[in-house]
Amino acid sequence: MSVVTRIYTHPRALAALLALAVATAKAQQPPAATPTPEPQTAPSTQQQPTPPPSQQPTQNPDGTYTMRVSTRIVVLDVVATDKQGNIVTGLTKEDFHVTEDNDPQTITNFELGVSRVPAPAVDIESTADLDRLAPRAPVNIILLDEFNTRFEDMAFAQYSLKKYLEKQPDHLSTPTMLIAVQIDKFDVLDDYTQDKQKLLDSLKHHFSGNPWRNTSNSWAPERYGTAFLTLRRVSEATVGHQGHKNMIWIGRGFPALNMANVPIDASNRIETLRQQCVNELRDARITLTTIDPAGVLVDQYAYGAAARFNDPFGGNYQFAQLAKATGGRTIYGRNDVDVQIGAAADEGTNFYTLVYHPTNNSRDAFKFRKINITVDRPGVTLTSLQGYYLQLRPRPVDPKAPTKRLLSDIAAASDSKMAYDGADIKVTRLAKPDNGYSIAVAARSLAWTLGTPEDPARKTELVVAVTTFDKKGKPLKEKASDMRFKAPASAPATGRIEVPVNFLYTLDPDPKAVRVRFVVRIGSSGRIGTQDIDLTEPVAVNAPSIAAPAPAPAP
Repeated sequence: MSVVTRIYTHPRALAALLALAVATAKAQQPPAATPTPEPQTAPSTQQQPTPPPSQQPTQNPDGTYTMRVSTRIVVLDVVATDKQGNIVTGLTKEDFHVTEDNDPQTITNFELGVSRVPAPAVDIESTADLDRLAPRAPVNIILLDEFNTRFEDMAFAQYSLKKYLEKQPDHLSTPTMLIAVQIDKFDVLDDYTQDKQKLLDSLKHHFSGNPWRNTSNSWAPERYGTAFLTLRRVSEATVGHQGHKNMIWIGRGFPALNMANVPIDASNRIETLRQQCVNELRDARITLTTIDPAGVLVDQYAYGAAARFNDPFGGNYQFAQLAKATGGRTIYGRNDVDVQIGAAADEGTNFYTLVYHPTNNSRDAFKFRKINITVDRPGVTLTSLQGYYLQLRPRPVDPKAPTKRLLSDIAAASDSKMAYDGADIKVTRLAKPDNGYSIAVAARSLAWTLGTPEDPARKTELVVAVTTFDKKGKPLKEKASDMRFKAPASAPATGRIEVPVNFLYTLDPDPKAVRVRFVVRIGSSGRIGTQDIDLTEPVAVNAPSIAAPAPAPAP
């Protein structure tokens, strides 16, 4: 295996996030069309409805051929409630009927979400524990929106969350992550945990603050961008976990803005980004439920004039549509916020999972496929995904002019302690060479281009970003590399190949560095994996050594 490496330095995370946020809301120009990358054979997935890859036969050593066939599947997590809003249990596969664009579909798999809840003896305290011990368990992601919510409402939100947690058992049945987001800070207060007291302690020691930018109209574009980027960041970080994610967003979502006063190109760009967020949430199997902590507002102008005549979530319709499109709900005008948090959390485990293979084999990526689900029981309301678009592959990386989207994704992953499990990577600190690290990417996370008569070598592309931090958590040095690997000459020119990537990375020494974060982005899918190394710990005596791979001739 050989590798071509190109290096570019990426900007600080905050600068990248704010730059994209301003571009998002001000919309200086419409989005460019995504070019089609060279043909690749992508691994099948249950979370991403994608066109089937090339079905090429692979010749075996004995002369026989093996044909691998991949088909697109759709996974639906469905919540059933009665007229009083209570969860309905006891439904069977035969009770449900699914159509896609009015065509009946055959449900091939059916299960209850509660059947995947971790056993009482299992103790999950991190993303790594979750993926290892309960890879298909449903989880809750509670997010405190502190950039579009008034200080007094945010204080009530924390009080309500504390009140809800205090009623729960010491060992939570559902692994729960707690996140707080400010306009310039994304803080994972707790990774996935089942320890109730740990969540309460984190909440107790968290202070939201009251920056003036939260109420300034001049900062509305940045707050719009922060909302979109937060949804994307959570989706990209959690897409590797196969289980259902129940995201409970406590806050207003978007700033109050009268869309009638927004230029048409900016409005169109916001709508495009909203749809992109829906796609990423869907691919990560996330259901978004929004809860407004303001309760019953006496002052209708508290969130601005636009909030008076629009819905509570940001003074416009988009954030409520985000929740509805992912199969979630919007809850507002209620003072019992703790009860609503509990109801949303219950829906995150008490759901039905339906799986079907679409009868429509069209590869039209711009055609929305509308899904309709019915049930043979009167008075039951179903909430689920409304439909989907086929997933477009990410555009190829241009090392000389990387896109803002790529920069923001890499910067967001580099500047956070949130674990990304979209790509299966393992980083090992080596005894020799000094400051050397072995980076291994599992074969199942990779896809390789097909060979051609002119160039039979198959290739795969990675972006590797490495950031060092001092003892206060401040980034010291950031560097990203675009790496392109060639498969062994023995690999067949067509068909699926299971070839991992393992290479050496040498870190520049820095006496101030106490932590280093490795970010690996898969070029064919855009999925990201991360791993943190504590530099204050000594290198294991038996740490392996590795030789650097020989570089391939530059293209």
